[in-house]
Amino acid sequence: MDNNTIYQFDVQKLNGDWTSLSKYTGKVLLIVNTASQCGFTPQMADLEKLKSELNTSDFEILLFPSNDFGGQEPLEGDALQTFCSSYGSNCITFEKVRVRGPYASPLYKFLSDKKQNGVMGSSPRWNFHKYLVGRDGKVADYFYPFTKPTTSKIKKGIQRLLAASH
Repeated sequence: MDNNTIYQFDVQKLNGDWTSLSKYTGKVLLIVNTASQCGFTPQMADLEKLKSELNTSDFEILLFPSNDFGGQEPLEGDALQTFCSSYGSNCITFEKVRVRGPYASPLYKFLSDKKQNGVMGSSPRWNFHKYLVGRDGKVADYFYPFTKPTTSKIKKGIQRLLAASH
């Protein structure tokens, strides 16, 4: 397994089971830390819209709820699933994680550290920080929380990666 890709990580699903991110090999991914009580929470609808507009099985949006910023994610388990489902079912939601600091999940340590991912570094500064990951499992770009998922900058980045060969 390539230690410079996200495919080396296992993540916990909302039902408590663990799954390998290697199941997304060959797909373009947008990985987002979310929170149900954040000023950026309306971006959940934008994420659903983005997924629907692109309408391809080669693109997935992975949501990782986090309570790291302002205690804005008090929900757990089934309550998280219910909340995320209220926006639709196009995005895949995982169990709540830490996204920054010494207790950050291994995936988020990798995503935010250039020394680990070999491409670029940017740790989340707030909820709805977005990482764009290419078909090769490597971080291709990141977007700050104030960048809405439906902006042309994000869409063009995804489309560029989708057009790249496997």
